[in-house]
Amino acid sequence: QVQLVESGGGLVQAGGSLRLSCAASGLSFGSYTMGWFRQAPGKEREFVAAISWGGTTTSYADSVKGRFTISRENAKNTVYLQMNSLKPEDTAVYYCAAKIRGGIPRTVYDYPYWGQGTQVTVSS
Repeated sequence: QVQLVESGGGLVQAGGSLRLSCAASGLSFGSYTMGWFRQAPGKEREFVAAISWGGTTTSYADSVKGRFTISRENAKNTVYLQMNSLKPEDTAVYYCAAKIRGGIPRTVYDYPYWGQGTQVTVSS
């Protein structure tokens, strides 16, 4: 049974930083593309970042490019999202997602496995 467990969310002031972690189990982690998505109240879930199974290729939403960094440690079955220069509009529930390797898609429908999410709140 695949499980993805996010951690690291919280309340931070604008301009601050947070690092999210997603611990995976029940899958061959090194064979999976990993993604981060977020969903703000009243909005659809949107793509934030993704990383290929080997960690050599990454993709970012334009809204976070240059501020967020996705990385992974296959030996620890963990993917990270380092978030710097946070803005109030980054406030959302952040979700980790996984798909068997094959590109680094940016759509919700391409990822069959999801975590429960972690809340990030950025105050102005």
